[in-house]
Amino acid sequence: MDGVADPSTYRPAPGTIPDSPGVYKFRDAGGRVIYVGKAKSLRSRLNSYFADLAGLHPRTRQMVTTAASVEWTVVGTEVEALQLEYSWIKEFDPRFNVRYRDDKSYPVLAVTLNEEYPRLHVYRGPRKKGVRYFGPYAHAWAIRETLDLLLRVFPARTCSAGVFRRHAQIGRPCLLGYIDKCSAPCVGRVSADEHRAIVEEFCDFLSGRTDLMIRRLEKEMAEASDALEFERAARLRDDLGALRRAMEKQAVVLGDGTDADVIAFAHDELEAAVQVFHVRGGRVRGQRGWVIDKVDEMGVPDLVEQFLSQFYAEQTELVAESSGDAVVVPREVLVPELPADAEAMEAWLSELRGSKVRLRVPQRGDKRALADTVARNAVEAFTQHKLRRAGDLTARSAALSELQDYLGLDSAPLRIECVDISHLAGTDVVASLVVFEDGLPRKSEYRRFALREAADEGDVAAIAEVVRRRFARYLKETSEAAASGPEGALDPETGRPRKFAYPPNLLVVDGAGAQATAAADVLAELGVTDVAVVGLAKRLEEVWLPADSAASEAAEPVILPRNSEALYLLQRVRDEAHRFAITYQRQKRSKRVQASALDGIPGLGQARKTALIKHFGSVKKLRQATVSEIAQVPGFGTRTAEAVHAALAGERTDSRGESQT
Repeated sequence: MDGVADPSTYRPAPGTIPDSPGVYKFRDAGGRVIYVGKAKSLRSRLNSYFADLAGLHPRTRQMVTTAASVEWTVVGTEVEALQLEYSWIKEFDPRFNVRYRDDKSYPVLAVTLNEEYPRLHVYRGPRKKGVRYFGPYAHAWAIRETLDLLLRVFPARTCSAGVFRRHAQIGRPCLLGYIDKCSAPCVGRVSADEHRAIVEEFCDFLSGRTDLMIRRLEKEMAEASDALEFERAARLRDDLGALRRAMEKQAVVLGDGTDADVIAFAHDELEAAVQVFHVRGGRVRGQRGWVIDKVDEMGVPDLVEQFLSQFYAEQTELVAESSGDAVVVPREVLVPELPADAEAMEAWLSELRGSKVRLRVPQRGDKRALADTVARNAVEAFTQHKLRRAGDLTARSAALSELQDYLGLDSAPLRIECVDISHLAGTDVVASLVVFEDGLPRKSEYRRFALREAADEGDVAAIAEVVRRRFARYLKETSEAAASGPEGALDPETGRPRKFAYPPNLLVVDGAGAQATAAADVLAELGVTDVAVVGLAKRLEEVWLPADSAASEAAEPVILPRNSEALYLLQRVRDEAHRFAITYQRQKRSKRVQASALDGIPGLGQARKTALIKHFGSVKKLRQATVSEIAQVPGFGTRTAEAVHAALAGERTDSRGESQT
């Protein structure tokens, strides 16, 4: 295996780096982009990477010794540099760059405007087209509490699609319909247009148009009272109280009704915490935060620039992919210190928003007080992170270093892959391959395999098949990449990194010496000589090295100390592979069991059963389908569709205990 790279071997020749603004990429030996950066002066910035290694930031030192080449693109302005840097970070997902991805751990209030009867519900996950989101909120209960108050004023649907259909079928609303916290569109109390109007008013209220709503209800209450409609006036009075209580939960922090994002940082040499308060209409509408590893020596201005350039570009794209009409960048962005080129950043943010954006450091008054509050939140989040993950960075580095020492590797295993086999009594045999880089899971590169040749031959043969398929693809894609030049590591169809283009430093297989030897023999057969192999046995957590050949006995296992970081990391890798394999195996088994529910239907062979399950997703959804919907499945005619529909309808009737006529 190769040792640590010497940056001097790929340092550009003196005078070849332009003294101009631009964006640069570091690549590893396989051509993979591992870091993207920008600079006002490419010459000055890149030369700093090739200074004395001992003087570099630890993460920077690791990056330049992992890299094997550097290249750059000259741009005309700082705004162009910001755009190109973000574009490359998104395209290549470099392992040494920080990504301020949308934080899926924060719950939001989702409004499904893409449905005929929009639904209000708590949601976590990726943004979807046609859905409007409010938040993020710190806790899911905060959304439910606010939603409970507002439903008496905006009685919109909150139930799932299944509950909605069930009550439509039985002709009775749910409890919320009876207590006037839902307008019950399921039973036709309101039309689709009337229900959508309720939902749009709800969205307007949460968007900050609160004063207009309050004034309208106060006017209607006064009119009802003058008309001696005291019951209606009392109901409107209660609605006003509910709206005001909901508004109290979002206290006014900026008296001028400003729309602003307030950002603060807490950091040390290795990490940084960022907190963002989203203020809309003078009220805090959401809050979120991250803790990230610092890649370089970074002060607050550098952190501000990095965060702004990535966060707002990412959020703008997410909104464009979902509702497409919300404005992500507010009129003001309040930061603790201005970035080096604040004017270029302002121009870029204004371009994203479509109108002028002010980037400023608050000096006094409400905005300064709020900035201090956000800063205290950043410090508190950073402190809690340190308490939870005390020594975590050190522990990961120690784990990789210990593995190098215990296993006699030439370098620390920065990329570890693990293979696990899963089956149920020999059926539905599948395998998983998980990837850890720098001691952390890289889930985008996980892979799963349905076993073919070795499905009936036991775990050893199954391990051999997976390793052969994985590394045969690696050799094929390496060959294609070499023939395609520097960009060959990208898939020409998707523009993303090829699935198997990068080998691990260490391959872990679930099992003992036999499994490790089988994997090593396959690698030797394929001519892959720079990947170390070990087996991790569950019973005693023994680490097995492969034997010299399949015919010889495996050596004695390596016993890692029970409290070692190296053993803890191997266990995490193996357990993650096991979890991923079990999930896939259950999915396959579920589909097979579902297909068995279709047994005995005339004219339905295995191919047609599979087509039905694939088209509808499950037998449950198939039972709800009409004859015409079933007939639309490729390979089906009206007669076969009627047979399927009749059989499943009969099964449903039998399961309810009702007699057949």
